[in-house]
Amino acid sequence: MRSGARVRQVLNAVNLSTVAGLAVGRLGGARFTAGPDGLLLGSGYRLGFPVARAFTVGDAVIGTERLGAGGPLLRHEARHATQYAALGLLVPPLYALAAAWSWLLTGDWWSQNPFERLAGLADGAYTEHPVRPWWRRRPR
Repeated sequence: MRSGARVRQVLNAVNLSTVAGLAVGRLGGARFTAGPDGLLLGSGYRLGFPVARAFTVGDAVIGTERLGAGGPLLRHEARHATQYAALGLLVPPLYALAAAWSWLLTGDWWSQNPFERLAGLADGAYTEHPVRPWWRRRPR
């Protein structure tokens, strides 16, 4: 395991975000296996929220289907794991605020969300949308 991944793993253990991720995954029926760089890959998640192929809490990467041991999606989710190492369990409320901001600007929750942008929109299979003009953002 790379030293940066080891540091991330320790920080996510200390800040309890990986424990929270394992609890969320198990609550949703996911089964976990060891993945690359200390990630724990959970498959079979059935709760339906969040609506995503995969999401991350701490070092726990949780998906509805079996997650591969590499590739762009896992790189994207590993970057989210690093965000948890830096911010701990502040990530979910901050992510929600960032998603709301992005939705106001673009009509989607990822294009202007700094968490998703820093994790790599393309690796997460997101299509970036432009910022809408201010007059099209107002509710009708």
